[in-house]
Amino acid sequence: MDKSERLFERARRAIPGGVNSPVRAFQAVGGSPRFIASASGSKIRDADGREYIDYVGSWGPMIVGHAHPRVVEALRRACEKGTSYGAPTELEVELAEKVVEMVPSVEMVRMVNSGTEATLSAIRLARGATGRDKIVKFEGAYHGHADSFLIAAGSGAATLGVPNSPGVTAGAARDTLLARYNDLESVENLVEGAPNEIAAVIVEPVAGNMGVVPPVPGFLEGLREICTREAIVLIFDEVMTGFRVAPGGAQQLYGVRPDLTTLGKILGGGLPVGAFGGRADLMRQVAPEGPIYQAGTLSGNPLAMTAGLETLRILSEPGVYERLESLSRRLDEGTRRNLDALGLDLCTTRVGSMLCLFFASGEVRSWDDASRSNVKAYAAYFQAMLEAGIYLAPAQFEAAFVSLAHSEEDIDRTLDAQRRALDIARKILD
Repeated sequence: MDKSERLFERARRAIPGGVNSPVRAFQAVGGSPRFIASASGSKIRDADGREYIDYVGSWGPMIVGHAHPRVVEALRRACEKGTSYGAPTELEVELAEKVVEMVPSVEMVRMVNSGTEATLSAIRLARGATGRDKIVKFEGAYHGHADSFLIAAGSGAATLGVPNSPGVTAGAARDTLLARYNDLESVENLVEGAPNEIAAVIVEPVAGNMGVVPPVPGFLEGLREICTREAIVLIFDEVMTGFRVAPGGAQQLYGVRPDLTTLGKILGGGLPVGAFGGRADLMRQVAPEGPIYQAGTLSGNPLAMTAGLETLRILSEPGVYERLESLSRRLDEGTRRNLDALGLDLCTTRVGSMLCLFFASGEVRSWDDASRSNVKAYAAYFQAMLEAGIYLAPAQFEAAFVSLAHSEEDIDRTLDAQRRALDIARKILD
């Protein structure tokens, strides 16, 4: 028994399932999770000293790589000044101004501590501003673990087979209406069936919690048109895509402006963080300026603000996104060549430095399509890649992330391992 296995046994006695977030448990792929001891650049190392090329990147935040020297040094200096004050700091103002500068639709922003906190706060703001109760979300979308969102949820909830979690009340379920991603007609039907009752439509502009599913042409534009016509608040959940697919997120990439945006992950440079922002007239309704309450003891924590600000400064330098695009295209095109060489009809998707290989044939445009994936074949593929020193998400319905720290050599080594892993998975597909 190796050290990771022993640590997992210990953890299961003190932590539910042995992990502090369900998908980490390897339940979808089998075996015991690797306990990580350290990380640097594009690599992580487990408790037994094994090194892996990392495409999880702490589920997205590590876009500049692990332990980037500039981020580490900025955090060191910040720690020397104290780790939390429960009072305003200049850092909060600087990061807020940077977000307003970079994200097209954001005129004001409130810092919080997680993506879940950001999305539930945005929903409360939309309900308070409109005086309506219902929201529309999309099947297979995951916006955190607030009650309103655990209805036909994706990501870890889908992997574990519990998309409707016990503990979610019937009232919360009634107020959450489900549409089909990339299907405007399904949204129109919900709007017609609940006139003047819908406060918000919340959507991942690029679905990243059912794998990576890009919006079809006209989908985001259509949502904007519907929401404008019906006085519904359009919320883009850019916790994953924010600063990832473009400096200003998916809304910059696709040229569609939501009313509210939720952010996280990269915004904290690897430390816990979240934010929601948008039109000033909406944001001014948040306490203490307005009546809609939201608060948090550690919101705007100086360490998270420091790491996030330094990360965004790095991302603002010339050539950064071109470099990410080059590396990501190399991985995507190499994957397609591997599939062709092995005669495998599998779907690959990519938006910027977010990628997914679906173990399903045909185009993936919605949760219905994604859910056809052969999860047993993915599990075999995952284990073969892990054995070869490539660390992927331990679930089919997650994204792979490329960072600035990855090298062409990392990508080529990954593709070499992938050919062998796909050959193993093919036996299950056959």
